[in-house]
Amino acid sequence: MKRLYLKPAAGRACPDPANGGALLPPEGADVPHTVYWQRRLSADDAVEADRPKVKAATKNAPDVTDGGDQ
Repeated sequence: MKRLYLKPAAGRACPDPANGGALLPPEGADVPHTVYWQRRLSADDAVEADRPKVKAATKNAPDVTDGGDQ
Protein backbone atom coordinates (compact mmCIF):
# COMPACT_ATOMS: atom_id res chain seq x y z
CA MET A 1 0.00 0.00 0.00
CA LYS A 2 1.22 3.47 -0.81
CA ARG A 3 2.33 5.55 2.19
CA LEU A 4 2.18 9.29 2.82
CA TYR A 5 4.18 11.48 5.16
CA LEU A 6 1.72 13.94 6.68
CA LYS A 7 1.71 16.53 9.42
CA PRO A 8 -1.24 18.43 10.87
CA ALA A 9 -2.04 21.77 9.24
CA ALA A 10 -1.39 24.84 11.39
CA GLY A 11 -3.97 25.03 14.17
CA ARG A 12 -5.43 21.61 13.38
CA ALA A 13 -5.34 18.24 15.13
CA CYS A 14 -5.58 14.91 13.32
CA PRO A 15 -6.43 11.75 15.26
CA ASP A 16 -4.75 8.66 13.84
CA PRO A 17 -7.23 5.75 13.90
CA ALA A 18 -4.44 3.20 13.42
CA ASN A 19 -2.72 4.54 16.54
CA GLY A 20 -5.66 4.36 18.94
CA GLY A 21 -6.81 7.89 18.12
CA ALA A 22 -3.52 9.49 19.20
CA LEU A 23 -2.93 12.79 17.47
CA LEU A 24 -0.64 13.02 14.47
CA PRO A 25 2.61 14.53 15.83
CA PRO A 26 3.44 18.12 14.81
CA GLU A 27 6.63 16.94 13.09
CA GLY A 28 4.60 14.49 10.99
CA ALA A 29 4.32 10.75 10.56
CA ASP A 30 4.25 8.06 7.92
CA VAL A 31 0.63 6.96 7.37
CA PRO A 32 -1.09 4.61 4.90
CA HIS A 33 -2.75 6.25 1.90
CA THR A 34 -6.34 5.50 2.88
CA VAL A 35 -9.69 7.19 2.38
CA TYR A 36 -9.44 8.55 5.95
CA TRP A 37 -6.16 10.38 5.29
CA GLN A 38 -7.33 11.52 1.86
CA ARG A 39 -10.32 13.17 3.60
CA ARG A 40 -7.97 14.85 6.11
CA LEU A 41 -5.99 16.25 3.17
CA SER A 42 -9.14 17.38 1.33
CA ALA A 43 -10.46 19.09 4.50
CA ASP A 44 -7.08 20.87 4.96
CA ASP A 45 -6.65 19.18 8.35
CA ALA A 46 -3.33 17.66 7.24
CA VAL A 47 -0.65 18.57 4.73
CA GLU A 48 1.97 16.50 2.97
CA ALA A 49 5.47 17.03 4.35
CA ASP A 50 9.00 15.96 3.51
CA ARG A 51 10.23 12.87 5.30
CA PRO A 52 13.06 13.67 7.70
CA LYS A 53 16.54 12.83 6.47
CA VAL A 54 18.12 9.76 8.02
CA LYS A 55 21.47 10.58 9.59
CA ALA A 56 24.35 8.57 8.17
CA ALA A 57 26.38 6.52 10.63
CA THR A 58 29.83 7.89 11.35
CA LYS A 59 32.74 5.87 9.99
CA ASN A 60 34.52 5.60 13.36
CA ALA A 61 31.50 4.39 15.32
CA PRO A 62 31.35 0.63 15.93
CA ASP A 63 28.39 -1.22 14.48
CA VAL A 64 28.06 -3.46 17.54
CA THR A 65 29.39 -2.96 21.03
CA ASP A 66 31.00 -5.76 22.99
CA GLY A 67 29.15 -4.85 26.18
CA GLY A 68 32.19 -3.52 28.00
CA ASP A 69 32.76 -4.01 31.71
CA GLN A 70 29.59 -4.73 33.59
